[in-house]
Amino acid sequence: MNTEQKIAALRDQLREHSYKYYVLDQPTISDYEFDMLLKELQALEEQHPEFYDPNSPSLRVGGDITKNFETIIHEHRMYSLDNSYSKEDLEDWEKRIQKILGDVEVEYTCELKYDGASISLTYENGELLRAVTRGDGLQGDDVTTNIKTIRSVPLKLKGDFPQKFDIRGEIVLPIDGFNKMNEMRVANGEEAYMNPRNTASGSLKLQDSAEVAKRPLQCLLYSLVGNGLGITTQFESLDKARQWGFKVPDVAILVKSTDEVLEFVDHWETRRHKLPYEIDGVVVKVNNLQHQDELGYTSKAPRWAMAYKFKAEQVSTVLSEITHQVGRTGAITPVANLEPVLLAGTTVKRASLHNADQIEKLDIREGDTVYVEKGGEIIPKIMGVDLSKRPAASLPTRYITHCPECGTELVREEGEAKHFCPNAEGCPPQVVGRIQHYISRKAMDIEGLGGETVELFYKAGLVRNYADLYELTKEQVIPLERMAEKSAENLVNGIERSKQIPFERVLYALGIRFVGETVAKKLARHFRGIDALRNASLMDLVSVEEIGEKIAYSVLDFFQRDENNTIAERLKAYGVQLEISQEALQQRSNTLGGKTFVVSGVFEKVSRSGLKKLIEDNGGKVGSSVSSKTSFLIAGANMGPSKHTKAESLSVPIISEGEFLSMIDG
Repeated sequence: MNTEQKIAALRDQLREHSYKYYVLDQPTISDYEFDMLLKELQALEEQHPEFYDPNSPSLRVGGDITKNFETIIHEHRMYSLDNSYSKEDLEDWEKRIQKILGDVEVEYTCELKYDGASISLTYENGELLRAVTRGDGLQGDDVTTNIKTIRSVPLKLKGDFPQKFDIRGEIVLPIDGFNKMNEMRVANGEEAYMNPRNTASGSLKLQDSAEVAKRPLQCLLYSLVGNGLGITTQFESLDKARQWGFKVPDVAILVKSTDEVLEFVDHWETRRHKLPYEIDGVVVKVNNLQHQDELGYTSKAPRWAMAYKFKAEQVSTVLSEITHQVGRTGAITPVANLEPVLLAGTTVKRASLHNADQIEKLDIREGDTVYVEKGGEIIPKIMGVDLSKRPAASLPTRYITHCPECGTELVREEGEAKHFCPNAEGCPPQVVGRIQHYISRKAMDIEGLGGETVELFYKAGLVRNYADLYELTKEQVIPLERMAEKSAENLVNGIERSKQIPFERVLYALGIRFVGETVAKKLARHFRGIDALRNASLMDLVSVEEIGEKIAYSVLDFFQRDENNTIAERLKAYGVQLEISQEALQQRSNTLGGKTFVVSGVFEKVSRSGLKKLIEDNGGKVGSSVSSKTSFLIAGANMGPSKHTKAESLSVPIISEGEFLSMIDG
């Protein structure tokens, strides 16, 4: 397998696992395994930029949540964190920071990584305005009523606080409180909860806030977010938050090297079980907030923070049976069904075997005693086989040749890690999976419609593709299981409202292979409508910035299928947005086409994120560091001297905020 094929195979694996973890909430591999695959991909992509793909799992983030509470868009996105497991990982991260910031002294804060449920609290005029779960990072669920029952969350602040800001933290269930809850449950003849983290997370979604109030939950805060907060460092923000009345553990320290970071890690890895609550690692952050601003974010995580994860727990159990799952793309994933075993506080019954190559590599067989690990203490992975306990009559595993769902003979294309079922239109999991993708939060986000309901509609013969959703009536839906009149009405109304979703998200929702959110945006902005896109040639497609042949061929293949064109015409007839609206077009231009800008410093008229949006809306590209490809450096106050020096050495024009705004006005 050559490098390009290996990169493609890794991307496919990661996309499938991301979908299961973030959208279906049915993870089949551990955090550690996912991180190792991601790191392998990131290393290959860094070495081979010629294979860049804006839809790569290394650039996105994905993920979905239950809609029992009102959905709220985060004013400031809640990013996830990149993970590290070694000194080398930290040193590589430090080098990337120095490359962007230049020759400046960088200080870091080390904080504990609390193991609970992420929360964002919004305060206005010193009072709690809103509490929202992390969700997919872009939007979450409003759980304010439940959060107000947690006594460590101040309803009113004290001291000199900003007029409005967000503060992020973790809802945790202290171990003693968790144990007492379980003692009471067992005494009442109820089943004990499995672990504090899952119990804390589940508490946020309880319908009755009185029940939440009975649970000894705590809220540990760690990050302030907002504009004009008058704070210059992360360490200062922790101190300020304590002064305002927030519960902020005082274990954080300031360090200046990776050696000092590892000393902090080693200290807490051996002492973490003495803490009143669970932790699963250490979070390291660049301390200076201006440096954080300079470093910015990838599409997945801040460049200025890194999570160092503790070593995973491992146990052994028997692999009873190997079964196979079919994904929406037709990819087959083998699954190990295990004799239940307690691991890191949860009962593990299943683990992913990834693909035929992995089974062959580890020589995994039914009846084997296998070693199971939970990297990050969340998702299980099989690490190996105890050959000393292998049954004498054991036979090597023969990989299936036909789809377990529809019986179609499987195919495995050259360079692919997985086998695929080619029966895209007739294989039930593929049909249902495409509709579930269409309705997902980052796509059409249809209120009142979830994955289980889609399966219900499919089994009832009401839908065979996502265009069929727009023909559903309340009368058809009401007779189905768990469907009352009000829920049926909400569902039909939600489908109707989805007709207002903009074209770029509709394009992503169609489920074209390799066309993720970022690629969909680029294609939508370039072609402006579905008709121009489906009539585009290979050359038309690859001429779009950052669109390679792999994506181009996938788009061509999608529209060469008559059924997809028929569905597109139906969606258009129903009123779904299959072209960019005139209002959106008026807000965009190509004034900055072909130009790359680096934004550095503090600005007066427009925020850094606002400047970046203006660049992209006017056809330009935003760069993270000054290079020979940089067209302009937009310099604000307190800009780092290294960027200025590098721009001068490369003869890159340095312009002010006002000069940039004049450029797009002109």
